[in-house]
Amino acid sequence: MEQKKLITILTIIVSISGLSQGMLLPLIAYIFEQNNVPSHINGLHATSLYIGIFASSLFLEQVLRKIGYRTLIVCGGLLVFLSLVLFPVSDSMTLWFILRLIVGIGDNALHFSTQSWLTEIIPRQKLGKTMAVYGLSFSLGFMLGPVLAKLIEYNAALPFLVSAAMTLCAFLLVLTLKNSFPLSDQQTISLKSTVSNFGRVIKISWIALMFPLTFGVIESTLNSNFPVFALKNQLELDDITWILPAFSLGSILFQVPIGGLTDRYKRSHVMAGLTLLGGLAFMSADFFVTSRWSLMLIFFITGIFVGSLYSLGVSYMADITPGALLPAGNLMCGISFSIGSIAGPVIGGMTIHYSHNHFYFIFISLLILLTSLATFIYISKAPDEIAP
Repeated sequence: MEQKKLITILTIIVSISGLSQGMLLPLIAYIFEQNNVPSHINGLHATSLYIGIFASSLFLEQVLRKIGYRTLIVCGGLLVFLSLVLFPVSDSMTLWFILRLIVGIGDNALHFSTQSWLTEIIPRQKLGKTMAVYGLSFSLGFMLGPVLAKLIEYNAALPFLVSAAMTLCAFLLVLTLKNSFPLSDQQTISLKSTVSNFGRVIKISWIALMFPLTFGVIESTLNSNFPVFALKNQLELDDITWILPAFSLGSILFQVPIGGLTDRYKRSHVMAGLTLLGGLAFMSADFFVTSRWSLMLIFFITGIFVGSLYSLGVSYMADITPGALLPAGNLMCGISFSIGSIAGPVIGGMTIHYSHNHFYFIFISLLILLTSLATFIYISKAPDEIAP
């Protein structure tokens, strides 16, 4: 009963976190576009969220072992709440850059602690499906985020304040949980040992880390660059708020079945096939850049194939990473995601700017197909090392 309560509350928290991120990225991209901020500057500004994720990854393991899972979740939630409340105070790009960075730190604290908590208590044979539910919860919130962004039509501060209120309510639930600490491996945790463990994880599990990296690029560029790309191709804000959630909807409907499928069959083989199909689907979007309904359908299909890459990557990492390195492995998944998320808006913005609104979907599809190719090569060279 206690475990069921814990999992329920953690999934609620993750969904609210997805809501705030799904609202924040397209909302600020839209505001900047309306203020005639150049596409590449708009994309560069969006990286602040992921810089916060990346920087905080260097010390979160030490903090977690000192204060425990629940306390770290509460601290992360407070950082996100305070930042959202402060956004309407000023429209300074510098202040917003700092606030987005703080949101990144808070979100990373949340995801690292919830993800580590779950991977510690869930049996390995159920991990794929459980992490799929985890990812589904985030995707559900992320899908509703752009809809929440539409509140700007009534009041410029309303999306930020509504998101802040929902964040506060969700994180109050955490206080009903009993604090818990990670299992000790008798190793003194320091920055040096953390970096050393990162190197070992990269050497052993680099292929698994490519999936959160790729998902980071996809998620960040779709929510930061696609609104700009769409507006430049005669689509409206209303079109964007329908198209973007279609990606999350595809992910939500199929994430748990796909997670269960990877528990039954070799995870690497399933993931290689999913990325191949997802890359081809995204490539087709280049032919329908002005059609709301066609893009909705394509985003829905690509959400099915690649919307689960982060949670599948975490499960795959847990398959091929030694148990003592799992905390570092979880952090490396977050770091890989943040690197992809930092690169995504920058490369996507530059692609839109320098190609004069061409090749945006080609850029995304080539990255996904590269991940698929790397997985097929890895499987062919080391089939005995791939755990099912």
